[in-house]
Amino acid sequence: MSNNKQITLYEYELSPYVHRVTIALKEAQLPYKTYEVLALGAPKPDWYLEKINPKGLIPAITYGGPDVPGDQPSPEATVVIESPIILEFISDLCPEANLMPTNPVAHAKVRLFIDSIDSYFDKTFVGFVAKGESYTTVLDGLREVQKLLPDPSAGKWAIGEQFTIADAAFAPFIARIDTCCKAGYGSYAKGEDRLLLDSLESPEFTRIKAYIANLYDRPSFKATFNGDYIVNELKRRLA
Repeated sequence: MSNNKQITLYEYELSPYVHRVTIALKEAQLPYKTYEVLALGAPKPDWYLEKINPKGLIPAITYGGPDVPGDQPSPEATVVIESPIILEFISDLCPEANLMPTNPVAHAKVRLFIDSIDSYFDKTFVGFVAKGESYTTVLDGLREVQKLLPDPSAGKWAIGEQFTIADAAFAPFIARIDTCCKAGYGSYAKGEDRLLLDSLESPEFTRIKAYIANLYDRPSFKATFNGDYIVNELKRRLA
């Protein structure tokens, strides 16, 4: 059964790693508050480095302890960092949300799927949109993710019929790339947005395209994604 201990999410809405966590929190229906900590090279306050994450990375959460202002974290709270670890923590807090399978094989598949995203795909968002790397890097990453998707007859999610933290882990990255391409914004070479979108219409990517459509339809994704904000904030930060 879920508990009602305080959760503070240290976040920046542009970050896909943060978005992973907000999807999971929405799925788990856990109440939480947020405290914005800018990313993209912005210096972190000393209190954040000392009390939350010495690496200066987001997301992070505090769990338990008194309900205090975000910039005054309590030593009684537990700090959890790194998005894959936070995702598993949320699934453990709220097992009734079924975000992590109890079957050992399915459990391993969830972890493998997230590891594949983090090994082959997650950096393509910044690489392609912000740094101007070739659109082919995105396609190569998608190929690696697609290899792990089950046959559609086995279910529409990353490991089958059950929506899990694996799906929450992937959606934020492809959504940001897709949104920026459709808006025609990014540091990529002229025309590469269209080349990427056209490539995704090819038969090679039929399976992952259907999977992406399912992700976009998920209520937790719809409730936590603002495409206009993503494009406008990127324009502001990368100007």
